[in-house]
Amino acid sequence: MAVSGGDRAGERRAAAWPRENVLGVGVSALNLDRACASVERWIAEGERHYVCVTGVHGVMESRRDPALRRIHNAAGLVTPDGMPLVWMLKLGRHAGVDRVYGPDLMLELFRRSEQKGFRHFLYGSTPEVLARLQARLAERFPAAEVVGSFSPPFRPLSEAESAAIVERINASGADILWVGLSTPKQERWMAEHRARLAPAALIGVGAAFDFHAGLLRQAPRFVQRSGFEWLFRTAMEPRRLWKRYARNVPLFLLAVAAQKSGLRRYPLDE
Repeated sequence: MAVSGGDRAGERRAAAWPRENVLGVGVSALNLDRACASVERWIAEGERHYVCVTGVHGVMESRRDPALRRIHNAAGLVTPDGMPLVWMLKLGRHAGVDRVYGPDLMLELFRRSEQKGFRHFLYGSTPEVLARLQARLAERFPAAEVVGSFSPPFRPLSEAESAAIVERINASGADILWVGLSTPKQERWMAEHRARLAPAALIGVGAAFDFHAGLLRQAPRFVQRSGFEWLFRTAMEPRRLWKRYARNVPLFLLAVAAQKSGLRRYPLDE
């Protein structure tokens, strides 16, 4: 199924929820139900968008890279995937907001799919992880339909390979494309391919594939709500994550203090 260019009405900017400027990234004032309702509306109305599920790491990467910041600010939704972003939304006087954690968003949309018939495609990770993930999702949501999956090679793709992947995804009839490539790779991939892909929603969920495949342990809920999940994740994957958090957490706190005090401006269109 071919998808035409950017003149389609379905590619107009989603604007259902206000956004809070967090260091130049517009974070959507959402909770889990609002995020799911937005995706459901896109499917029903033929809109096509991508979703950046973003925490402190995504915001700080966007501060360093203007192109990535533009990708976030052009997304249909930028969900607050971390309590610091939720607290920023609440300081901005947005009512009813809460964390929209990527793994929770995935499970909730699969749950709703059992009644509403949404079809899913899984893109990312390794063939082994995808096989485990599909098996576990089938056990938990037997009426939900996964219409395809693909594990891309760990190298840049040729234009012919990219075109073949796009054709495969479009031919599947998927409504939701889950992208598990980690930040910022998944955000760049979604923005690059959005215009050519037929699914209504492209959702980047990073480590959710590994969590739901049973390969990584999630932090307990009380740790997730505390704002210190980054410490738990660092303990689980120290080699991969310690530099990320050691750099990002203090810089984020300093930058937010500068923004809130008026010492520094971070325009959304900078």
